[in-house]
Amino acid sequence: MDSKFQNLDFIDSLSERHQQLRKITEQLWNDSSEIYLSNSEWFIMARIYRQNPTIAYVSKNVDISRQATHKFIKQLEKKGLLEISNVEHNKKDKCLRLTKLGEECYEKNEALKANIEKQLADKIGSENLTVLKKILKMDWGL
Repeated sequence: MDSKFQNLDFIDSLSERHQQLRKITEQLWNDSSEIYLSNSEWFIMARIYRQNPTIAYVSKNVDISRQATHKFIKQLEKKGLLEISNVEHNKKDKCLRLTKLGEECYEKNEALKANIEKQLADKIGSENLTVLKKILKMDWGL
């Protein structure tokens, strides 16, 4: 067992593992791409991928402040990864869509994460990984 996790309770262990995996995925991406993306930018891109949500929808569905979400959206637009357009019959709302480059980056990152998942399955066993994924997807009644 990893000694760093020995004295942590469930919630802290889960949080630490999440941070560890996010750091690994961010590092893998940034080492293999010229387009630097933060975990927050990936989180926003995940809400936009294959959808056309409004900025308001994305702001409400990410655990990032509204101001920071707008800042990240503008950065993603500058990097050529998403487009902002007007919503039909609504002058206030703006719609978001990943560009072709944005979709390619998102899909490449999904492949990187799938590789990490395979490495994890090799280390802890595919049955254990399957059980863990099922437990994480269950309704915990919280």
